[in-house]
Amino acid sequence: MTIEVLTSVEKSIKASEVLELYKDAGWWNERTEQDMEKMLSQTLAVGAWENNKLIGFARAITDGVFRAYIEDVVIHSSFNRNGIGTMLIAKLIEELSNIDVISLFCEEDLIAFYNKNEFKKSKSQFVMHKVNR
Repeated sequence: MTIEVLTSVEKSIKASEVLELYKDAGWWNERTEQDMEKMLSQTLAVGAWENNKLIGFARAITDGVFRAYIEDVVIHSSFNRNGIGTMLIAKLIEELSNIDVISLFCEEDLIAFYNKNEFKKSKSQFVMHKVNR
């Protein structure tokens, strides 16, 4: 298995391909292709490719100087546990190497994975959300 991990500048990522990954993961059925295209145009995105098929995706939102936030790390279920998530995170971290603090939210069962990728759990901060929809 040969996997390429590239930014969306290096290889275009189609909204429909990301939606397929979300569908496979059981995420956000309400998201539209149009909204996904807008999101992709405004974010740092990386894709994992096998034979020109998108099998993994991750993105980061950043101010370009001080902070970045990693979101939507998703791998097609048939490729889980093959190191693709680590490759996606590594590519994002490489692209964000000038940023002071890179943050993310994750489910409890993913804490060990992110610890292996040099993220630390914060005991002094709490996640808070305001949902507008």
